[in-house]
Amino acid sequence: MVGTVLIFDPTAPCQNEPKHLPPTLDDLRDKVVGFIDNSKPNFDNLVEDLAELLRSRYGASRIIKRRKRLSSHPAPEAMIKELSEQCDVVITGSGD
Repeated sequence: MVGTVLIFDPTAPCQNEPKHLPPTLDDLRDKVVGFIDNSKPNFDNLVEDLAELLRSRYGASRIIKRRKRLSSHPAPEAMIKELSEQCDVVITGSGD
C-alpha cells in the first residue's frame, strides 16, 4: 500500500533579532511574582500552593494572578503589559 504521510513541524520559526533579557533575580525577597493561569484544569490549585510557598519560604511580597480565557490563545497584550509593569517575575504554566 502506497500513501502519503504529512508531517507537521511544531517548532516556532527562528527569530534573527537578538533579545535583550532583563537580569536574573538573586532571590524573591520583597519581589512581586505574577502568574498567568492558562485556564487548564488544576493550574489554579498549583498556583495557590506555589504562591504560599513563594511568600512563606522565599519572601515574595505580593502575588498577582491573571487567567487567560482560553489555553490555546496567547495572553492578551493588556495582561502582558499589566504584569510586566507590576511584577519582578512572571510565571506561566499548564495544568491537567
